[in-house]
Amino acid sequence: MIRRLCAGLAALAALSACSVVPTPGGAGHRPPPQSHHHRPEPPVAASPVAPVPAPKPTSAAQAGVQPGPGFVSFGINPDGARAALTAFRLSCPALQRRTDQSGLTRSGDWGQACAQAAGWPDADAAAFFANQLAVVQVGDGKAYATGYYEPEIAGSRTPQLGYEVPVYKKPSDLVEGDLGDFFPDMKGKKIRGRVQGGKLVPYPDRGQIEDGALSGMKLEIAYAADPVEFFFLQVQGSGRLRLPDGSVMRIGYDGQNGREYVGIGKLMRDRGLLGPGQLSMQGVMAWLRANPGEGDRIMRENKSFVFFRELTGAGPIGALNVAVTGRVTVAADPAFVPLGAPVILQLDRPEANGLWVAQDTGGAIKGSNRFDTFWGAGDEARMIAGGMSGRGQAWLLIPRAAAARLVGPDGQAARS
Repeated sequence: MIRRLCAGLAALAALSACSVVPTPGGAGHRPPPQSHHHRPEPPVAASPVAPVPAPKPTSAAQAGVQPGPGFVSFGINPDGARAALTAFRLSCPALQRRTDQSGLTRSGDWGQACAQAAGWPDADAAAFFANQLAVVQVGDGKAYATGYYEPEIAGSRTPQLGYEVPVYKKPSDLVEGDLGDFFPDMKGKKIRGRVQGGKLVPYPDRGQIEDGALSGMKLEIAYAADPVEFFFLQVQGSGRLRLPDGSVMRIGYDGQNGREYVGIGKLMRDRGLLGPGQLSMQGVMAWLRANPGEGDRIMRENKSFVFFRELTGAGPIGALNVAVTGRVTVAADPAFVPLGAPVILQLDRPEANGLWVAQDTGGAIKGSNRFDTFWGAGDEARMIAGGMSGRGQAWLLIPRAAAARLVGPDGQAARS
């Protein structure tokens, strides 16, 4: 997948949204009460037990699905529809092969739409989506979207003065497993580590790797010039290295060390390190450069470390193993969105409104109606993705047969 461990991640909003901060002892944890009395208190009636909150849905089918407005009512512009149709065609082979974790579609549901898409005229792309697919809303449809892009940073294929930050490929001793193979209710949950003494142990974290834990393993595929720029390239999950001779080496996600991603933007904001004018990726980077010692320690608090491979041909490559497209591809949680499905966003950030195609995932892009919009490469893409934090509504486009199964005759949400 193109990134990605944290999607969007370019902005502080994205960085904040991508962090998972556990509460000590769990959501209901609090310290034991301290008594200041020197004699026993009289007995009191027991307080009523607070109701246990309902568990959060773990799939779109559990969140509930209801019909959305007609496609025509969204006023999708012809260029946007044409670009989305091109991306949908590209996604169709993988879309039809994959098992849909969201529970929205079944094997064979996408066959007719994909067959029609293959020969549908680009000039009438909007009619394809209006005629072949149905608009549905998952849960309450309340969307939150961040942004990501393909960064370009200075790099070299060989170590030399000024290019000393190793870019590693995936180590051969990194083991990955799906916990669902052992516990069915944990299907899709990954665990990564390495075997030592017959036991699976955590893989070295960011700080340990930067201190040389992988030295001597011949994993270096390139060297970056700037550790801060490389840190953010890891957050994005793919990028371009501008080599000393002016040529470009493109690199893409090849694995991750299995350690928890920590969004340093949120961490810095919570510590009062960022002022009002610094609440963006650019502001975070400026602070890290101005405070190199503390900045290095903060970056190491994100223990996640991404490994890369060199990319040739079209790219970058998303979770469907097809090239993603700026201003068209969106990353989503496959438990709530069939990968390859079109998505409509209407947000308070108008540049992100319109028709997208879910072709990617992200380690922090979790839950219904949580998306990470991809903006391509270059300065404009960096600027938009770096400040993207949009809220509004989201709808999915799925085959009509699937929508008919999911939505009852009374038009109410169908739940599993």
